[in-house]
Amino acid sequence: MDLVIRDARVVDGSGAPSYRADVAVDGGRISAIHPEGAPGRRPTARRTLEADGLALSPGFIDMHAHSDLALLRDPDHSAKAAQGVTLEVLGQDGLSYAPVDDRTLAEVRRTIAGWNGDGGDLDLDWRTVGEYLDRLDGNFGGRGIAVNAAYLVPQGTVRMYAVGWEDRPATGAELDRMRLLVAQGMREGAVGMSSGLTYTPGMYADDAELTVLCRVVAEHGGYYCPHHRSYGAGALEAYGEMVRLTRKAGCALHLAHATMNFGVNEGRAPELLDLLDRALDEGADISLDSYPYTPGCTTLVAMVPSWAGEGGPAAVLARLADPGAAGRIRHDLEVTGSDGCHGVPIDWDTIEISGVTVGALAGYVGRTVAASARERGEEPWTVARRLLTEDRLGTTILQHVGHEENVRRIMRHRSHTGGSDGILRGDKPHPRAYGTFPHYLGRYARELGVLPLEECVAHLTSRPAARLRLTDRGLVRAGYRADLVLFDPATVAAGATFEAPRTLPVGIPHVLIDGRFVIKDGRRTQVLAGRSVRSTAR
Repeated sequence: MDLVIRDARVVDGSGAPSYRADVAVDGGRISAIHPEGAPGRRPTARRTLEADGLALSPGFIDMHAHSDLALLRDPDHSAKAAQGVTLEVLGQDGLSYAPVDDRTLAEVRRTIAGWNGDGGDLDLDWRTVGEYLDRLDGNFGGRGIAVNAAYLVPQGTVRMYAVGWEDRPATGAELDRMRLLVAQGMREGAVGMSSGLTYTPGMYADDAELTVLCRVVAEHGGYYCPHHRSYGAGALEAYGEMVRLTRKAGCALHLAHATMNFGVNEGRAPELLDLLDRALDEGADISLDSYPYTPGCTTLVAMVPSWAGEGGPAAVLARLADPGAAGRIRHDLEVTGSDGCHGVPIDWDTIEISGVTVGALAGYVGRTVAASARERGEEPWTVARRLLTEDRLGTTILQHVGHEENVRRIMRHRSHTGGSDGILRGDKPHPRAYGTFPHYLGRYARELGVLPLEECVAHLTSRPAARLRLTDRGLVRAGYRADLVLFDPATVAAGATFEAPRTLPVGIPHVLIDGRFVIKDGRRTQVLAGRSVRSTAR
């Protein structure tokens, strides 16, 4: 044997009661489990790790990650590795970097620079989903990446590629092109398709177009992961739309960062859960993910109305420079309720600047738009317009619009999984990027008792593995891959806070991927054990 983990409290990911056991690892897989008091000899190995007092669980699966370029530029990637994350699902919210042609790649780089940087520090030499996954596998001189990664075909990027930035139905030829692009991405290993239906140009797709693409996803055994059309006004209707659409298409549904935000939805999580339970009881295949925090995080330009995004980033900047168009944008934001802001008139006191790409604007970071406006004796829109224009749409924000009661109710649901939605860029990123998984274990399981420990671990391991159709991950079982986390249930906690968002967690001394230590004794090793995890369903 390569390794024996001795006297661990095994929290096996199934939700069953934990038990004490020795766990042996060999060849990157769990080779034996010897519960305390079981007959026979205890396993031995070349190396022994004494785990008395530590819980041993499967590696955590981040069902909603924005590490699409971070994994390529940062071999350390402790933001996720130190949390015990051993697999991330990329390609989220309908916007990522494959499939593309040269034009589309340039546009998508600019569109989500606030999420991932503009990529100018990398050689973005791929164009297809398969080539992107190959790049992950061969990164850093063929050594790989920090943690494993799966990929969703991004529907907004596909529409950008086939249709462009026009707000209109796709032609028959364009729809055929999108179908082919989605099918190719699925054949090359994508696990499903994502959408960002409050982001342009993906939001320009109607339900008929999305249904056609979801049928392609279903034919290849994947799932649809929408950031649906509203988390504010009309949120329940938006959830219902996704349930109906995927049931019509015969496609599994995974709801991205599922929550009920803004004042109009305070206390309304039970209505959402009732909607989902009815569909589940009728045979629908539905899961969801959430992060254990109330604020959200996105780009400032995401707030603007969809009509202002038609034509792409250059057109947005041109409209911001035009007094008439800028006035109309402001009216939609502050009076009508922009579709980019979920149909709710924007409250600038809830919009905190978390990152800028232009150093001269750094003074705005950590302040709300309203606070910066008061300090300067200006209107909030004046500040927001300046940031959008001078930062070339690259500004990221925290949006303080969530409700703790909704967060807790949703995380208890039978189809819930964990996802950080972690944006790693910016001077003051959301702490969920560095803290989601230990925050679940420490704050919500140990301190608040919202979930028992064993159930909480199941939400972070076996449930997402089942959604991804992974037959050898997500449980501590003989024969399964040795993607494992050892944590102290009494002390595990997120170090990241809103004041210090890049602080690493405590109480997670060891993390293994394929039986290799990526975190050992609380320190990041130089091991790069991550690879692409590709769908085998066809």
